[in-house]
Amino acid sequence: MSLISMTGFARADGTLGDARWHWELRSVNGKGFDVRFRLPQGFEALEARLREELGKYVKRGNCQASLTIDKTASASAVRVNEEALRAVLEAVTRLQRDIELMPPRPEGILALKGVLETGEAEVEDDDARAAMQTAVFKTFSEAAAGLAAARAEEGQKLADILTEQLARIEALTAEAKASPAASLEAMRTRLKTQVSELLGASPTLSEERLAQEAALLATKADVREEIDRLGAHISQARELLRSGEPAGRRLDFLTQEFNRESNTLCSKAADVALTRIGLDLKAVVDQLREQVQNVE
Repeated sequence: MSLISMTGFARADGTLGDARWHWELRSVNGKGFDVRFRLPQGFEALEARLREELGKYVKRGNCQASLTIDKTASASAVRVNEEALRAVLEAVTRLQRDIELMPPRPEGILALKGVLETGEAEVEDDDARAAMQTAVFKTFSEAAAGLAAARAEEGQKLADILTEQLARIEALTAEAKASPAASLEAMRTRLKTQVSELLGASPTLSEERLAQEAALLATKADVREEIDRLGAHISQARELLRSGEPAGRRLDFLTQEFNRESNTLCSKAADVALTRIGLDLKAVVDQLREQVQNVE
């Protein structure tokens, strides 16, 4: 199982007798699983079953599912509203008693609002209604499977992008580790200089206080811990990409850790080169986090 994206689209069409319909399913990133349905009148009772069915294919994301009935192709009923027609004819008769009128034309009467009513043909019986709902539900299942396939395809593209970004982070981490500013000799030299400056500023500084200040300076100058943690985060992120499990939330947490380490690296950097590496790291981590937001 490959990485799954939360972005996808699918459509499925269905027919039964004279009725035609199509489903459209869309999904985007979200914190949990949320789905909104747009169903024609008479299909609301299917919503709970549809939600459960979609949950078999989608574990996380904001989804929209729309069912459209093709009214031009489906059986339609056209009927005369007898009550409205009677009221119109009675009104015409009363007017003809008072004033001279030409006899009304039938098409004119039928064109009056409310005289002719059009709409979907009503399902004749429970069996026909159940058959229609079953067919519509089956088409929805096909659309849900299509959405899952689209999300998987998009997920593979995401996996390629994330793999490239992790490789870039790894390269920058290796560059930081190899930087002269991060070497023990460079840290020792800086520490000696800073300790000398401390002694020059406070010649009466006690040995205990001097040891505390030296330890603090050494901690601030040492970026090896951040480099080691970055390496561990890279390994963990790659394991998540290979796991085949929904990894979006854990990857999102890891990007926060990546960001924390790159920020600390920048703050500890003792020269321009190491600072540049830290800033490049931050830029790649931001790109990584942006892509991770779409992972299920």
